[in-house]
Amino acid sequence: MAIDYQYSNKPDSLSSNELLFRIRKSLLDAFITTLLALAVFGPIVGLELDGYDFQLQLKSLVSILGVIFTGRLVASLFFQTSQGEKLLEKFSRKDTSIRVQPLNQKAANGYWIIALFMLAGLMVPFLASKYWITVIILGMIYVLLGLGLNIVVGLAGLLDLGFVAFYAIGAYGLALGHEYLGLGFWSMLPLAALLAALSGALLGFPVLRMHGDYLAIVTLGFGEIIRLVLNNWTQFTGGPNGVSAPAPTLFGLEFKRRVKEGTPFHEYFGLSYDSAYKFIFIYLILFALVWAVLYINHRLTKMPVGRAWEALREDEIACRSLGLNHVLVKLSAFMTGAAVGGIAGVFFATYQGFVNPTSFTFFESALILAIVVLGGLGSTKGVVIAAFVLTVMPEVLRDFSEYRILMFGLLMVLMMIWRPRGLVRMTRSSFQPPQTVRQAMEGVR
Repeated sequence: MAIDYQYSNKPDSLSSNELLFRIRKSLLDAFITTLLALAVFGPIVGLELDGYDFQLQLKSLVSILGVIFTGRLVASLFFQTSQGEKLLEKFSRKDTSIRVQPLNQKAANGYWIIALFMLAGLMVPFLASKYWITVIILGMIYVLLGLGLNIVVGLAGLLDLGFVAFYAIGAYGLALGHEYLGLGFWSMLPLAALLAALSGALLGFPVLRMHGDYLAIVTLGFGEIIRLVLNNWTQFTGGPNGVSAPAPTLFGLEFKRRVKEGTPFHEYFGLSYDSAYKFIFIYLILFALVWAVLYINHRLTKMPVGRAWEALREDEIACRSLGLNHVLVKLSAFMTGAAVGGIAGVFFATYQGFVNPTSFTFFESALILAIVVLGGLGSTKGVVIAAFVLTVMPEVLRDFSEYRILMFGLLMVLMMIWRPRGLVRMTRSSFQPPQTVRQAMEGVR
């Protein structure tokens, strides 16, 4: 009996009753999960609309349910083992605190990593095809949008569901500025950022006393108002038909096959015409601007204004009790984030060559917010990673286009369960007070 008792207490040994109990539990768990999947996917996958009739698609439905049942059964059996329990315990830890680097940790390796990324990024447009260059350009545009919203939501803690409005203001600023004022890409780039920042201040004033859900509703309404104005003011914005946007120029040289005045880019440099030149130029400008915004964002988090944003996010009452002007802090967050969103809109317009209201729906705001949440609130590295994951991966998985939204929803659920702080948590570097300050503190004690 003693031998049996010792053997049954080994971590990897199970009696027949315990093994049977675990198998029954896993089968029940897999069966319940399959029933829930049937309730969710059954009407969508199992029924196909054919005119006024429905056709039953049992093969597709059974295959999906079989995969779900098998996957859940294997996962349930694994999570009942010692290794599975350790894995669950690891993922169930709610690390909601900000990670602080050790005092003596040096960031020398970080500079090498940044240099390698910059070198690799500069080589991409000369090695990749035109299609992948356009995909990466779209990814960098969403990086800018994520960085702008990260200032408002991640650092200042102000939930904004209408950030796409500033995106639209920047895009239409370029298109309408060229249409009515004859302004080009380089002229409208700073002007669109200024216009979006002023719109952020205009939005910030009415919502200074609002928090949480109320702030989200007001910003959502602001985004819809901008979209409806662009859609219905047909005499000025073109309405649903949209308006064309100009392409960037290099010292006045246009990237077209033929131009009305002057010499096109390819003829000036003695090159054969290639439509990819325009996208390579946009890529290089956008690549440099993304690094500039990343650097400015990094510096802002270390400046007093960045500390004020974080203080406002953690506790507004305590922030105001310390003498910080919460009005200016909120407005600075709205205006800075809106300016970055306006710049992203300019690049989107010149990249597309055409803008219309359908590009600025609520789904875009939700996507930008998902980038910030999945990347990690307040984390610039996480925002960059999440932006490319949510924009480039759909192109990679284009063969599964019917299930892209489903995969997006599953990704959100898994992230909220296992990584509530996002892919990359916010990191703060520790510091040591000077010797004179330490001596003064010891003297007070």
